[in-house]
Amino acid sequence: MTSVKVVIVVLVIFAGSFEVDVSNWSPFAPYGFKAVVTGATVAFFAYVGFDAVANSAEESKRPQRDLPIGILASLLVCALLYACVCLVITGMVPYQFLGEDAPLADAFNAKGMQYVSVLISIGAVAGLTTTLLVGLYVQSRLYLGLGRDGLLPSIFAKVHPTWHTPVHSQIWVGCVAGILGDWLLCCFACVITLRWKDVGPSQVSVKFLSLRHEGIICILVVGCCGFAAGLFYRFNSSFYLLVIAIMIAILAGAALHFRQVYEDPPGFSCPAVPLLPIASIFFNIFLFAQLHEEAWIRFVVLSIISIVVYAVYGQHNADPGGSQRSIVYHRAPSIDN
Repeated sequence: MTSVKVVIVVLVIFAGSFEVDVSNWSPFAPYGFKAVVTGATVAFFAYVGFDAVANSAEESKRPQRDLPIGILASLLVCALLYACVCLVITGMVPYQFLGEDAPLADAFNAKGMQYVSVLISIGAVAGLTTTLLVGLYVQSRLYLGLGRDGLLPSIFAKVHPTWHTPVHSQIWVGCVAGILGDWLLCCFACVITLRWKDVGPSQVSVKFLSLRHEGIICILVVGCCGFAAGLFYRFNSSFYLLVIAIMIAILAGAALHFRQVYEDPPGFSCPAVPLLPIASIFFNIFLFAQLHEEAWIRFVVLSIISIVVYAVYGQHNADPGGSQRSIVYHRAPSIDN
C-alpha cells in the first residue's frame, strides 16, 4: 500500500509539472511569514508517521545504524514529496482558486485532467489503509513499552514465545479499533438517516549529575517560554517580550546542558542531548500556541485523562528499569558479515 501511495504521488507530480505556470508563484508568500508559521502548525501533523520508525526499533537487527537512517530518510522523502506537490498545484492554479476540501482534485479538474483525480482518490484510499495498519502496529509496541515500565498492567508486556510479538497488546488494540469502528459506522448511519440531503460537487558523571527535579523544572521553563513566545508572536506583542521568552528558554536549556555530562553510550543514543530535545520541545509548543482554542481544550482534556491514569495506576507500578531487565540482547552482526 505504501508503494502504491508513493507511486501515485510521483505520477501526480510528473503529470502536473507540465501544466505549471511560474507566474502563479508570485507573490510566493502572499500572507507573509506569520501565515507560514500558522500553516506549519497544521502541516506538522503530516510528518507524525515517522515516529513509527522509532517505535519499531526492537524489530531492527542493527538499531544503532538502521534507526537514524530510517528516521532521517523518511522525513527527507516526505518533505520532498510534500514540497513538490505544493509547488505543482500552486503552479497549475492560482492559490486563491484552490478549494479547501480537495485542492489537488480541483487543480487537475481545472486543467481538464479528470483521470488524475481518479488516481488521487485511489492514493487517498491507499494512504488511509496504510495509516490504519501502521497505527495498529505502532500502538501495540507502545503498549508493550508501557507494560514493561509498569505504567500499564504487565499483561501488555508479554511476548508470544513462538511468534515473538506482543500478542496481548495487539489483541487489545484490535478490539478497541473494532469497537470504535462499529460505533463510528453507527454514527454514520444515524446521521445519514436523520440528516440526508443532496449536495453539489548510566553514563552520567556523578559530579555533574542533574537531580530529577532540576530536569523537570528546566523542561517546564522551556515549555512555558515556548508557549509564551508563541502567544507573543501570534498576537503581535512587543518584540522585546518575544526575545525575553526565547532568552529564558535558552538559559534553562544551557543550565540543563552543563549539568549533564555523557560518555559514549554502548548502544544507540539521540544526538545533541539535551539541546536537541529542548529545542524540539520549545518549537513544538511555540507552534501549538498558534492553534485555535479548541485544540487547546482537546489537549487539556487528553492530558487530564493521562494524568488520572498515571496517578491511579502508573505511579504505583512504574518500574523504568524493568524494560531493560526483560529484554534479551543479542550481539549485532558486524558490517562485514
